[in-house]
Amino acid sequence: MRLRSSLLAMTCFLLAACGADIRPPSPRLPVPESTRLYALDCGRVELSDAGVLSESGKPIGRAATMVDPCFLVRHPSGILLWDAGLPLSAERQTKEGLADPIGREFVDTSLMAQLKTLSLPPEAISFVALSHLHYDHTGNANLFTSSTWLLNRNELAWALQTPTPGWVDLSTFSARAKVKLEQLDGDRDVFGDGTVRILATPGHTPGHQSLMVKLTHAGTIVLAGDLAQTRENWEKRVVPPFNDSRSKTLASMDRIRALLGETHGRLIVQHAPEDFRALPRFPAYLE
Repeated sequence: MRLRSSLLAMTCFLLAACGADIRPPSPRLPVPESTRLYALDCGRVELSDAGVLSESGKPIGRAATMVDPCFLVRHPSGILLWDAGLPLSAERQTKEGLADPIGREFVDTSLMAQLKTLSLPPEAISFVALSHLHYDHTGNANLFTSSTWLLNRNELAWALQTPTPGWVDLSTFSARAKVKLEQLDGDRDVFGDGTVRILATPGHTPGHQSLMVKLTHAGTIVLAGDLAQTRENWEKRVVPPFNDSRSKTLASMDRIRALLGETHGRLIVQHAPEDFRALPRFPAYLE
């Protein structure tokens, strides 16, 4: 036993002297037999007046809550993170939250802590895809430098223009300069088997995207991004004045509505608290 310990110590010394990486290997993760969809709590925004989401954008004298989830898709061929939530900050974790122009922002649990529950280090995430580049969807993106990022080409060009568009924080996705970046010009079949597809749904922003996931038991799920900000906006085809294009938003809504009809699918309005509550509570999942 003493000889084995000595040999192990000598091997580690020699490897370190040669500059080798001697970190222990990541734990081997079990591969799911079918695709799973997890909904993670990546923050919320308490709106001082819900009128900002209306057709006119004018105050209506009523507060509202916008949840800000991230989603994890575990496919037999890899793992996709869809949207990256609010940036983590000490201010957002206080009881008072962080003030912004339309209310206050809160983050109760870090994305990293939730991934740790599944024994998933950041390097286990194969792909990061963002519905759009407003900062409440990009907040944790820089954690995933080993992942391939799937960003819409028009969206990235829009976000990088001068001056920087409102609600875009370039620092939250600055790692784009060093990651493997795939710029999309339309739809993308993520794993090549039709079960996880990024869909071009411009309108809220120039390169906005939604995500379609086909599950064995739960059927087709479409994650809306900001195609609609509330369940009422989706049902009544309401387009707030801050959207980039009203006509493109309505056309994208029509596209997704037709897809849901063809597949008997279910739309998740990502900012709607009732839609988030209707999903299995993490770490439970749909499959």
